[in-house]
Amino acid sequence: MKLLAALLVTALVAGCGGNRFDRGDSGTVTRFSTGPISRACLSSDRKARNSRLCGCIQTVANRSLSSADQRKASRFFGDPQRAHDTWMSQSASDDAFWERYKVFAARSANSCRGY
Repeated sequence: MKLLAALLVTALVAGCGGNRFDRGDSGTVTRFSTGPISRACLSSDRKARNSRLCGCIQTVANRSLSSADQRKASRFFGDPQRAHDTWMSQSASDDAFWERYKVFAARSANSCRGY
């Protein structure tokens, strides 16, 4: 279980890899954002991190997650156990968050390839 949570977090940073920017309606990334996800990504110890990748992930977060969800998800970068605990939680609010987070993770992996 811990491994799955760690893999989801790692997939956001290390697995994001294409040569696209910020996928809008046209499928092209046009800008990179800053925010809690971007800051957490940049401060992580992952080798694949860089400002373009972290900015791309933040842009996807802005389109996929509320501000509260972004703050919650940003904590996963420094504490993968927190991701695991959220995933394993029996609370309805954590289950709903995790569903939104999975969508965000998949969009990030797809949109941020090559950074």
